[in-house]
Amino acid sequence: MKQHELTVLLCLIWALTLLYGEMFAFWVPPFFTCSWPHLTHSSSSSKAENGSYQADYVKVAVIADPQLMDRTSLRLPAKSLALEIAEFYTDLNMRRSFSASILPFKPDVILFLGDYFDGGPYLSDEEWQESFSRFKRIFGLNAQGKYTDIQVYYVPGNHDIGYGSLHSLKPEVIQRYEETFGIRNYNFVVGKVNFITVDAQTLDGPPQKHLISQTWEFVKNISVDGALHPRVLLTHIPLYRPDNTYCGPDRNSPVINQRISRTVNGNTSDIAYQNYVFEDSSKNLLDTIKPKLILSGHDHDQCTVTHESKFGPVNEQTLGTISWQQGNLYPSFMLLSVSNSAVPNASIPEEALLTQLCHLPMQTHIYIWYIVLYILSLLALLLWPTSSTSFWNQCWSLLGYCKQGIASILSRSETKEKDEDANYEYEMMWDAEGSMHLVKKPLKASIVNSNEGSLGERGNAVMRPSARKNTVQEADLSVKVDMADPLGRIPPKTGKSKTKFIIQRLLRTIRAVVIIAAVNVPLYMMLLFKDWVDK
Repeated sequence: MKQHELTVLLCLIWALTLLYGEMFAFWVPPFFTCSWPHLTHSSSSSKAENGSYQADYVKVAVIADPQLMDRTSLRLPAKSLALEIAEFYTDLNMRRSFSASILPFKPDVILFLGDYFDGGPYLSDEEWQESFSRFKRIFGLNAQGKYTDIQVYYVPGNHDIGYGSLHSLKPEVIQRYEETFGIRNYNFVVGKVNFITVDAQTLDGPPQKHLISQTWEFVKNISVDGALHPRVLLTHIPLYRPDNTYCGPDRNSPVINQRISRTVNGNTSDIAYQNYVFEDSSKNLLDTIKPKLILSGHDHDQCTVTHESKFGPVNEQTLGTISWQQGNLYPSFMLLSVSNSAVPNASIPEEALLTQLCHLPMQTHIYIWYIVLYILSLLALLLWPTSSTSFWNQCWSLLGYCKQGIASILSRSETKEKDEDANYEYEMMWDAEGSMHLVKKPLKASIVNSNEGSLGERGNAVMRPSARKNTVQEADLSVKVDMADPLGRIPPKTGKSKTKFIIQRLLRTIRAVVIIAAVNVPLYMMLLFKDWVDK
């Protein structure tokens, strides 16, 4: 393969790599690896025949923990170039995930399970509005944070409003959140299923606190209404689970156990951080709300557990983050099929609520492959032979030398034995009992000398020992030259020739890199911004 052929091949490889990493990878979930669970449910075959089964379900997409990066994420100065680049690539990845991987499923409802901003409670009002503008741009929301044709619901997270210790010091964070995303505790109906949204950050703590009593009052009122339809509990913080609880096969990181931090404010001890809702509060929620399914976030990784309640087992599914910058190499979202048919007394929850976990492209692995391909490209350009021999001839030549090398290794021991036998003869001997034995004896000197003499003779001419020695040295030298390069190239000389050879290789590599960059950098920039511009 000639130099220009190698350059063209690398251009093609880079173009395909960029097309996949920046575009095609985000098409994989909707076209190949994920689908609405009611379409693949085992009981769908009988109903799908008349074409009415799909219409009996409302399609809900569930997203957790986008947690937009800000000045609190990496401890970088606000408005610094490094922070701007990190924010851009993180936002772009989530925008692609949403527009190319989630929207093609055409959901009727979208649920956000909290943690919209990384440092929400600590942002100024101006920074909060800037982050909210980025949030709306990423997920295609209008000025009011809504969609024109899709219902959207929000659950408050600890990175949005903080915990009890912060509420005592900065009560305005609650008001700011509710002005942006709406009230924190509420219920709504999707299809024939009731969804109960609870502010988990205000469940645990002194009951005399206004926010905590407000949340539990809401829970109490929900229990009075009765459960005519199946219920889904939406909470950012997962319910209590014992330490080291198995989270199922979809989890990729170690299980996180309960961790509670408190701060003392006056005569009370307020919660500064918690991984799970307290055990007593979790039991109270299960027995009061009687949910058939619990959806939560906060953990940034998938976890499926079963809680025991007075009314039977309850399945909780903790959803991993959608962002590739939040400690999970395998970001994800969930497809939830909600029954739109009447289910009396919520007696068939497995038919009313069907879930499907969907994984997004592994962005970290894509960037690692870019780096690996860059290194391989440089090595190929630097080390590829300069010969004009075709690529296939070079491959066959290399293959032939490999076969010769393997054959020589395998026959080395056999050749050694033959060489040793050539200098010996065998004589038959009989002992006194009449048994025959073969005795190995060295050949006579005359025979060896005659063989050596025959090697030096050519007809009537006799080759002198000194000439024979020179001939052997020349033969050895020719073998060394041939074996130094299996492709038949003459190795570069030392000194100025070697320096010239290296400079030529470097110039050739730089020229090829410039050509590859001239073709693929515009392609990369086009792919980089095609999803970012307003459509």
